[in-house]
Amino acid sequence: MAEAVKIVRTDAELECPRIDAGLKQRGRLVLLPDGVAETALAAEVADADLLLMCYTPVTARVIGQAAKLKGIVKYGVGIDAIDIQAASARGIPVVNVPEYAEATVAEAAFALLIALAKKLPAIERAMQGPGWIWPTGDWLGRDLAGETLGLVGVGRIARSMARMAGAGFRMRVLGYDPYVEAEEMRARGVEKREDLHALLAESDVVSVHAVLSAETRHLIGGAEFACMKPSAIFINTARGAIADEAALLRALEAGEIAGAGLDVYGAEPLARSGHPLSALYGRENVILLPHLAFYTGEAMRRLEDETLERCFEVLDGRPVLVKSRDPRLTAQRHGVSFGA
Repeated sequence: MAEAVKIVRTDAELECPRIDAGLKQRGRLVLLPDGVAETALAAEVADADLLLMCYTPVTARVIGQAAKLKGIVKYGVGIDAIDIQAASARGIPVVNVPEYAEATVAEAAFALLIALAKKLPAIERAMQGPGWIWPTGDWLGRDLAGETLGLVGVGRIARSMARMAGAGFRMRVLGYDPYVEAEEMRARGVEKREDLHALLAESDVVSVHAVLSAETRHLIGGAEFACMKPSAIFINTARGAIADEAALLRALEAGEIAGAGLDVYGAEPLARSGHPLSALYGRENVILLPHLAFYTGEAMRRLEDETLERCFEVLDGRPVLVKSRDPRLTAQRHGVSFGA
């Protein structure tokens, strides 16, 4: 009798009922919580055929003990938590789902931009007190038309952001991305800047859309925040560690920048106490979201559908389709195929 297929999905707090139902039809599904210890994950994956992860680190130790593992599926975009080199050395394909929330995340980033530019959080809080406020300088917002948006990373999500800003709000859009040519940016309404500091100095709003890698970790630190205008707004819906968060906190406290809208953090979950960024709670020039920029009904349906497609490819022994252009994934040579 053939041994039953075992599938492990981490980060069970992210509800994916259609994924779970589809996988239960193919084998035994084990759900693990966010923050599961490496030892516990390694023990559970040791006899698993398929591993799905979203945030939980998949280390070389976990991969090394996974004797039967046929594939690792990131149900999401960022792959920084997976030791892809260790997986490749074992011939285990790694795949993500890069396209499901391009416009979704851009919409959330733009919502943060608008809310901060119009001082909506501060005005709403004030309205909850006396019930009315008058147009004094404390509540003076700003127009976006004519301002400059600087994109750090010009991939899929950033291109949606550029479309909204340029065509929708008549903003000037700049882009910094060493891996995207000026002509390709220009076709998207983006002016390329070869120097990050130059982009930061010109921008009224800086929005981060890069992937997290060794190259981009702490890409924006103290020197970069010092380049920005005192009136600049900083938006990050990509990965928290792309910014030096201690430097971000200092920049906000010193008034080096005007505000920040954040959906991602180097250490998640964020907490009111005991977290490096706990001091951001309660600031009227800061909006904090709980890593939910991707979370809409439409995006989740796309995510669940494509995640199941990739999982079934792995379980059926077919090449798993890599749609990402991330070189860490495109360098794979075992059990993968490539396409749009």
